[in-house]
Amino acid sequence: MITTTNLSKKYNGNQVLNIAHLEIPKGQSFGLVGNNGAGKTTYFSLLLDLIQPTTGHITSNDIQVDLSEDWKPFTSSFIDESFLIGYLTAEEYFYFIGELRGQNKADVDALVNQFEDFFHGEILKQKKYLRDLSKGNQKKAGIVAALIGNPEVIILDEPFANLDPTTQIRLKKIIKDLGEQKGVTVLVSSHDLSHVTDVCERIVVLEKGEVVKDIVTSGETLKELESYFAGTLEV
Repeated sequence: MITTTNLSKKYNGNQVLNIAHLEIPKGQSFGLVGNNGAGKTTYFSLLLDLIQPTTGHITSNDIQVDLSEDWKPFTSSFIDESFLIGYLTAEEYFYFIGELRGQNKADVDALVNQFEDFFHGEILKQKKYLRDLSKGNQKKAGIVAALIGNPEVIILDEPFANLDPTTQIRLKKIIKDLGEQKGVTVLVSSHDLSHVTDVCERIVVLEKGEVVKDIVTSGETLKELESYFAGTLEV
């Protein structure tokens, strides 16, 4: 379980995140949506201890993430291409991540080979550095790298951006399978309300750093979210 308590973040006196309490149960597919500047990436950055909170804290499996690194072995993420190592090929990068996570080359190959359709023949055996791949292919490599080592928590920031429609559909199946078949806690942020509604069983809306909606996904969720962002629903 991921628990957020009295969490805030300020930059130069401006508050960009303020969450009094938020719990994400183990195995839940959790979506985070909001306009630019709503605080989505800030929240993920705090969860990954990339930045320090102004007040409060986040615990993951009872481990306070800003005080201990014991959460790292069971947590993985892909936020953006800065998480990649540009001068490595995809295969080299996968093996590097595997080594960090206690996986040998055979383990990594077995996992990566499951995603041939997702890669669409554009990632493996291309003899290209990651920095020379398209934004979409960089994202595909980063997402699959986040799956190496059987993590219990996976954090994906805007995973559908820069992907073609076929790859988006394949990614939605990957995310659903992680939660439904493997019991992984998956946190997804997205500007695409349709995609996040399809893959997440619960969606939280952030507005100016605060939680304004916490919705269990149903057949009406997409319409409710569209109405909210169209300004026809009161906060």
